[in-house]
Amino acid sequence: MMAKQPPHSYDPKPVLDLIASIEADLQRLKSLVEQQVEKFDPANPHNKAPDGKLTEEGVECCYRMFDDGKSRYSVAQQMKISFAAASHRFNNWRKLGGSKRQRTLLG
Repeated sequence: MMAKQPPHSYDPKPVLDLIASIEADLQRLKSLVEQQVEKFDPANPHNKAPDGKLTEEGVECCYRMFDDGKSRYSVAQQMKISFAAASHRFNNWRKLGGSKRQRTLLG
């Protein structure tokens, strides 16, 4: 019978150091990219059409505020819409699945 040969031995420290360095670089890059992601802006003029109604972006902005746990009153104030309009959007948001709904892109 042949005796088992020991596996090739090598020092894993340089490889582990390289992996740690790569992970640190990736985390730094991730934080730079995450800073670039714009948060929705309730005061953005693109949220309302010339007739005063909410655009698709405005509706999505309302939905995202509801996603964040904002109240209908808070959404109405920040979006400069009536409480009834905010309640209407809140009910539509719930019908769409609430925070589990499919988000649309802004901008």
